[in-house]
Amino acid sequence: MVLHGARQARPGLAGIVLTLCLLPLSGCGALSGGFLGGAAGRIANLEHHEFLIVSAILVLVWLPVFILVPLIAWHYRISNERAAYRPQWGFSWILEGLIWIPPTLVVVALSVLLVRYTTRLDPYKPVASTLPALQVQVVALDWKWLFLYPAQHIATVNQLVVPAGTPVEFQLTSGTVMQSLLMPRLAGQIFAMAGMRTRLNFEIDKPGSYFGENTQYNGDGFHADKFTIQAMTAPDFSSWVAQAQTSGTSMDAAAYQNLSRQSLVDHPLVFGQLAPDLFKDILAQKIQPGYLAQHHEAGAHG
Repeated sequence: MVLHGARQARPGLAGIVLTLCLLPLSGCGALSGGFLGGAAGRIANLEHHEFLIVSAILVLVWLPVFILVPLIAWHYRISNERAAYRPQWGFSWILEGLIWIPPTLVVVALSVLLVRYTTRLDPYKPVASTLPALQVQVVALDWKWLFLYPAQHIATVNQLVVPAGTPVEFQLTSGTVMQSLLMPRLAGQIFAMAGMRTRLNFEIDKPGSYFGENTQYNGDGFHADKFTIQAMTAPDFSSWVAQAQTSGTSMDAAAYQNLSRQSLVDHPLVFGQLAPDLFKDILAQKIQPGYLAQHHEAGAHG
């Protein structure tokens, strides 16, 4: 009966062990949504490369600890009578060297590496290319993203369309509270603040669909503060711009005030006309955001 019970227990134990072995792989599908498994552009590829190098260096820090701690505990166990007992021991050059030299080398290596990559990944640094960069002005709102194309004289909401293989230069500001732009497969995280202009340069190397989001909590609609990114071939992008320009709606001060009210947008919007210097007026805060009037209205009715 004991042997039979043991045989019955083995499959369960094997299942537990197999589950524990596969558990680290259960989230691998999520990697494709970020630069670790789905980098799509030079900036994201550099971030991926930097992350792997830093991780390899840090392994040199924690691996000896995880190995030596159980070995030392096993060696100096109570039952080991051959373990050296030195109650007057106080110093060792070998241990001092192991304590100070490897961490110093790690810090120096990380410093040199990170300074180099920080310079290469400066968000204000244009992406080297023979093609001129596409200029896109980005305004963070509650709870949506407004993209202005000054050269194409169009605007979109919660939809960014760019040509693949062409550098893109963002100029970012916020029409409300501080927000943080993140496009996980394309570039790093950068903040957008009212009255301030930040820049972000990146490039998508192949056509495809991607996503971006706000990672800075900004109220009730934070969960929906996301947008889609569509990278197209150059001819397809030109066709999309021509089609967008046929839209009869205009993004001007009045449209911006209405859009900047706190609200959710259930589908992307396209504006076929763009008022000149709209981004400059938003940046200089010459246009009163709609959410302020919304608050005044709420207070008047309250």
